Amino acid sequence: MVQQKKIINWLISLVRSKDLFLKLASLCLGTMVWYFVVGADQVDMDIKIPIEVINLPENMVIYNQYQKEINLTVRGPRSIMQGLRNRDIFKSIDLSKAVPDTIVLQIDSDTIPLPSGITIQQLQPANITLSIDQLVQKEIPIHVVTDGEVKLGYSLTGIILNPDKILVSGPKTIIDPQLALKTYTIKLAELKESATLPVHLNLSPDFIRLIGETTVVAKLKVQENMVKKTVDKVLINVKDGATELQVHPNSVTVVAKVPEGLFLDTPEPSMLFRAHINGHNLPIDNDSLSTARPVTVTGLDVPGHGKIIVESFTPTRVKVTKKK
Repeated sequence: MVQQKKIINWLISLVRSKDLFLKLASLCLGTMVWYFVVGADQVDMDIKIPIEVINLPENMVIYNQYQKEINLTVRGPRSIMQGLRNRDIFKSIDLSKAVPDTIVLQIDSDTIPLPSGITIQQLQPANITLSIDQLVQKEIPIHVVTDGEVKLGYSLTGIILNPDKILVSGPKTIIDPQLALKTYTIKLAELKESATLPVHLNLSPDFIRLIGETTVVAKLKVQENMVKKTVDKVLINVKDGATELQVHPNSVTVVAKVPEGLFLDTPEPSMLFRAHINGHNLPIDNDSLSTARPVTVTGLDVPGHGKIIVESFTPTRVKVTKKK
């Protein structure tokens, strides 16, 4: 700044002199000195300018990851460089004539709109690659992937996904070959009841870029198997007996459909049934007299399991006598 003031004062003194030729020569000399002294105040600066894609047809899409900015090292007068960052400078790429293809575009420094007096020292990248394809839309089904088996005695009767398909927009090259999307593996090990759980889709990197991380809801329907079993020695009890009574025989054999998981978890199958006769107003006059009474058999209701269905049992009637 001190140098500039000295130069200005010197030029003023020359202009006040009486010799016109000397004045002109002094002016030229002053201009040259000004240029070399003031103009020599050059600085370097690193800046980033965005790449702007324009006029891309509506039915086209760029599907690769490309450089969105250009890194520049520029040089110029300090006075101009100080305001450079505030300027709206960008590199435009016109794709109005784009067709499905992969193209490499050279980044020419002459096409970057910088203020006069600023020169580009370095430029990166020197070119960018654009993969262009037709934009398509497709509804793709989702397939569930499972591993293992539900607990013994149970069956997986169905899996419902919500949603069970997804609408995807993207480049034809990626969308068309994709017949279905898959979930990450759902572990079924020891599952014994229906469940609802979120599950992520197992997507390729290309599809993650299109739709992002995606989760669906899986409803797993698990049902306990029903098995037909014959169970011996289900003891008969006497209900509402006025006197001490005994039955002959004292047990029945039951044929029933039983939840398989319940059957496997029960150490003694006869514990799953209740057999009884009604001893109320039993017409027994003496110790030697006996009578036959009908037997009732029911299955035990166990929380968390299906209902036991009694199909038949024998005998259906038993003799009842007073205990001696």
